[in-house]
Amino acid sequence: MTMQEFEHGGNVYLAQSPTGSWLDFSANINPLGLAQSAQKAIAESIGSLIHYPDPEGRELKQAISVHYNVPEANICLGNGAAELFYVYFHTVRPKKVLIPVPSFSEYERSARGAGVEVKRLFLQEEKSFSLDLDGICQEMADCNTVLLGNPNNPTGELLKRDFVTEVVKEAKKRNIDVLVDESFLDFRQDRLEYSVLNLVNEFDNLLVVSSLTKFYAIPGLRLGFGAASQELVHQLDFNKDPWNVNLLAQKAGVAVLADKAYQNESRNLLKDEIKWLYNRLLDIPGLTVYEPRVNFILLNLTKCGITSRELSKAMRDKGILIRDCSNYPGLDENYVRVAVRNREENVKLVKALNDCLE
Repeated sequence: MTMQEFEHGGNVYLAQSPTGSWLDFSANINPLGLAQSAQKAIAESIGSLIHYPDPEGRELKQAISVHYNVPEANICLGNGAAELFYVYFHTVRPKKVLIPVPSFSEYERSARGAGVEVKRLFLQEEKSFSLDLDGICQEMADCNTVLLGNPNNPTGELLKRDFVTEVVKEAKKRNIDVLVDESFLDFRQDRLEYSVLNLVNEFDNLLVVSSLTKFYAIPGLRLGFGAASQELVHQLDFNKDPWNVNLLAQKAGVAVLADKAYQNESRNLLKDEIKWLYNRLLDIPGLTVYEPRVNFILLNLTKCGITSRELSKAMRDKGILIRDCSNYPGLDENYVRVAVRNREENVKLVKALNDCLE
């Protein structure tokens, strides 16, 4: 395995933008940017940096508990969602994990880092990268853990709550753990139709992980959480740094989880922009556009006569970053992913793509 196989979007540090600053469509971050409530909480907490952060994260856990309706005892805090995958695999040490691909590269990287064998379940493009219940239940038979992204990054595949519940039930019969990454569900107004967060007390083989960095635009702070049985939470807490979530991240998290105005404005903005950008991309000749479920859109360049690497470079020359998806297992040099941002930025993206694909 090479580091290139695990490269991400959002790296604005590699080079200087030819326009002076990057317009970043390679990372799926809330286009509203940092909430005023978070900025205020951070500014007011600067003086408290002379103290260690609360190792229990009591105030933040209480805020998560209220917002997501999950008992505090079932919550484990993470330095971003990604950290919790590493903590899980280093704690539980399953022999083999089943990962439907293409998917977020940190799933596989965290497993391999703990010496866990990875079994890939390749999703089929001709089936719109959809996951088949019978197929996944059959493929999990020789595994100890199943890892699902819901919605899945980069395909956008969205799994109904009943579907995931059936996977968890079938896995429970075979003593298999199920990890569900719900990091993008906050972007949806109908999150409860898909989330299985409230099932963690019913199924002790379920771990649900969610990121707060994407929806609340704080990737530089790093913040996420996991929800699981109290027994698994105790194990995860024992095997991670007690101060893994810094003081400013904790304070910002508490502030944004109470900021209903920011949450509503974000979802309303993105609901309109996702639809607008999807329709504009459909108008570009030769481009295959997969219907988005959240704030990113997967594009197929097969009929455009250009590779993902070539298009990414052409867009960089215009000061725009997009995600080259050629390093995703299950994809190739025909795929790129773009985030959904505000109208002004989305207009610039569409114009630049039209120019580059002419």
